[in-house]
Amino acid sequence: NFIHLMGIIGLHTVTGATPSEEMNGTGNLMDFLDEPFPDVGTYEDFHTIDWLREKSRDTDRHRKITTKSKESYWELIKSLLDAWSGWVVMLLIGMLTGTLAGVIDLAVDWMTDLKEGVCLSAFYYSHEQCCWTSNETTFDDRDKCPQWQKWAELMTGHSEGAGAYVLNYFLYVLWALLFSFLAVSLVRVFAPYACGSGIPEIKTILSGFIIRGYLGKWTLLIKTVTLVLAVSSGLSLGKEGPLVHVACCCGNLFCSLFSKYSKNEGKRREVSYYFPLKTLWRSFFAALVAAFTLRAINPFGNSRLVLFYVEYHTPWYMAELVPFILLGVFGGLWGALFIRGNIAWCRRRKTTLLGKYPVLEVIVITGITAVLAFPNPYTRRSTSELISELFNDCGALESSQLCDYVNNPNMSRPVDDIPDRPAGPGVYSALWQLALALIFKIVITIFTFGMKIPSGLFIPSMAVGAIAGRIVGIAVEQMAYHHHDWIIFKNWCRPGADCVTPGLYAMVGAAACLGGVTRMTVSLVVIMFELTGGLEYIVPLMAAAVTSKWVADAFGKEGIYESHIQLNGYPYLDVRDEFTHRTLATDVMRPRRSEPPLAVLTQDSTTVEDVETLIKDTDYNGFPVVVSRESERLIGFVQRRELTVAIKTARQKQDGVVSSSVVYFTEDNPQVAEACDPQPLKLRRILNLSPFTVTDHTPMETVVDIFRKLGLRQCLVTRSGRLLGIITKKDVLRHMAQMMNQDPESIMFN
Repeated sequence: NFIHLMGIIGLHTVTGATPSEEMNGTGNLMDFLDEPFPDVGTYEDFHTIDWLREKSRDTDRHRKITTKSKESYWELIKSLLDAWSGWVVMLLIGMLTGTLAGVIDLAVDWMTDLKEGVCLSAFYYSHEQCCWTSNETTFDDRDKCPQWQKWAELMTGHSEGAGAYVLNYFLYVLWALLFSFLAVSLVRVFAPYACGSGIPEIKTILSGFIIRGYLGKWTLLIKTVTLVLAVSSGLSLGKEGPLVHVACCCGNLFCSLFSKYSKNEGKRREVSYYFPLKTLWRSFFAALVAAFTLRAINPFGNSRLVLFYVEYHTPWYMAELVPFILLGVFGGLWGALFIRGNIAWCRRRKTTLLGKYPVLEVIVITGITAVLAFPNPYTRRSTSELISELFNDCGALESSQLCDYVNNPNMSRPVDDIPDRPAGPGVYSALWQLALALIFKIVITIFTFGMKIPSGLFIPSMAVGAIAGRIVGIAVEQMAYHHHDWIIFKNWCRPGADCVTPGLYAMVGAAACLGGVTRMTVSLVVIMFELTGGLEYIVPLMAAAVTSKWVADAFGKEGIYESHIQLNGYPYLDVRDEFTHRTLATDVMRPRRSEPPLAVLTQDSTTVEDVETLIKDTDYNGFPVVVSRESERLIGFVQRRELTVAIKTARQKQDGVVSSSVVYFTEDNPQVAEACDPQPLKLRRILNLSPFTVTDHTPMETVVDIFRKLGLRQCLVTRSGRLLGIITKKDVLRHMAQMMNQDPESIMFN
């Protein structure tokens, strides 16, 4: 067990002792005991938590609850409530997250269609919902109904012609500008932390970093509203990444209702450096509740829980692994290009006047996006609808331009077994439009991601890959049809057979591009299976995901989120980073030879004034405590914040504590020599008696591994029990950056 570092924080006042006893040193001195006291045990903003201390505090809390539960039935009930609080939190998180996800999906569908027209029967219906409820909708024209009117038709009575087109074009751009302006304005005024994807910050927070307000109530509210506005504006961004931030805000909101989590930063982050089995079950339970809630809302209108449900009727063949791997190569190249281009643009945004005008930047990018997107039907619609159409297989009843094949009039086959056919004019027209859409998406996404509005990257990345995959799929399909006698097609693609599914290529391409950007592999395949329901196509997805990662890693090891963490200087130690350099702890520890000696406290010869001066003159997170400055034998480590609060409280609560009072960290009560001497201050209980230490000859490879797996905030360096220096998480990150020929000063926070 860890030694009790902080325990339940409180004040022990002078009781049961006469004044003479106090002056003689036999009375009780100021110390931290069992009564709770605010501000002790908390952390400053932009600082890293101490995982070992948080674990120790939770172990001590649990031990006390278990002991008290044997005293009475009431204490037993309290212990059971404490044990079930985690499941209650998961239930609440699942319900709220599922509800918000469903509401966001419904709102995005409605507001996206609002840019083109309005439903006369119910203005809050999207285009699809409006025609669902119409009795005049036919299957052939299921996207047309009298109740849905475009703006030009509603205003002028004309739905065709140049004038109607220009008016619809103008209003489309105007709605897009309005939505994006509202989004960036709300973020800028009410919740600056609501911008971006949120995943880089979430990863950093889960690793033990404190960002006050990032998971707050205002951030949750504003992010939910502005996410709808941003996606509806038609910008090349998605909602899946920001939904992770929204879900974490929900978790933080409900954690604050239970002291078990609200008073322990480590308990809130049990999914960071390690993943306990109980957390796995609770995560599963929360996901189950969210799925049930989402199913009840049914935002996709198909009674399914997946966003892009697919149902292909033909298997894939081994020869198709070649184009699948080529799509993986494309995904890796796209990922590397996007990361380099986006990071360069974001760095320019941070270092030039561009960063001072976030509203103007959003308006300009939105205007460019809307103006270029409207003429192309594949960029005008929402990205989710585009991906869904690209994933779909062409059946006999499909009306999409991508399914405009030349049919054989003598064909008499079941609907789900249509053979490969020659492409018609609609397919060739769609290919040109898709090619233009691909170029547009590749370029505009680089400038969109990272603006001061909620912006996810999953859907835009999948769109790029899906477009490329569909183009490749159609090309392979037509080659197989026109050249079925080639040796590559002869064994598996006979005339009149349904052997190539272009929608599958779109799905594989989407996985490849998403993998190239995020560098996910196993989790990516699971996500794609969850989004599409295509379990039997896991092997093509795996081949594309692995290939895209290999290709992208050739240009740089960091994914987009790790690159943004590095760009922002967050103290995040990625478990995937390998450290193979032959350096020692003495090469990294502070102080360096040219620096002043390490700031330390002694166990029984430092006054209150000395401590306050040290706190005022330095900005260190804590101070080692030694026996004496001569011996420098290490006793323990005390946190700066607890030291400040303890002295401030002692001056208010304990009589006789003045600037000349001696601060003691010893176990025995100090003796007061004379009656006129100031009252000493004993602060043993805020002292960490077991700080983590390494020797000066410990390889840095081992030190880095220790920091990763234990989540250390700092580590003391000793030799034969004598204190030599200190290594902080920031020092480790700077050293790793220096070894990789990067700027060590890019690590900005503690």
